[in-house]
Amino acid sequence: MRYLIVFIIGFFFVQNSQAQIYEVGLFGGGSNVIGDVGSTAYIAPNAPALGLLMKWNRSPRHSWRVSLIYADLKGYDSKSDDPRRVERDYDFDSNLLEISAGMEFTFVDFDLHTSGIKFTPYLYSGISTALHSNYFFDSTGAYTSENTDSWAFGIPISVGVKSNITKHFILGFEIGARYTFTDELDGSVPDDPFRENLSFGNTNSNDWYVFTGFTLTYTFGQRPCYCNF
Repeated sequence: MRYLIVFIIGFFFVQNSQAQIYEVGLFGGGSNVIGDVGSTAYIAPNAPALGLLMKWNRSPRHSWRVSLIYADLKGYDSKSDDPRRVERDYDFDSNLLEISAGMEFTFVDFDLHTSGIKFTPYLYSGISTALHSNYFFDSTGAYTSENTDSWAFGIPISVGVKSNITKHFILGFEIGARYTFTDELDGSVPDDPFRENLSFGNTNSNDWYVFTGFTLTYTFGQRPCYCNF
């Protein structure tokens, strides 16, 4: 709840600043993990992901963007293309809360103060941090909680397309991979150093997770002067 309060406070801070044009809305879709447990497919959403996002359009070509996304994370060795994982048959079910901030860049001008339907592909990147619970696989292969949480910092890399569907609403679709600086998301590396002997998989390769889904944002604000940007 406190993260949602921080998000709302940030929203009103930006709203009260010298107006350009803003977007606030929702993200809905799925998530999947690329790690040492589960499917080896890069884009294979198998759990829900929901979030809030806000944009400050500084020019027709770029926007500052902040998002808050809650997602389930699931992995099943039985659904992997790797026969060794299928034989091992591990699975996990966790979740995370991600805060991300960065810049969205459109390939063509996306000026919402001109008439007509507009469509553009875009890229997004920045920084992210995700709060997740710590787990490990015990000697029997059972997925066991460590009763602790950790922050996983990462780099989001998203590609998408978007279009205005009415005067004030924009619909988008994006695929966003997050490279993290941790190998603990799937339980393959315990957070507790005294359980280090229970680590497995490629400990030199960090975990990724991917969000795939739709965004729907509402636009508002004064007509901007982009000439200075």
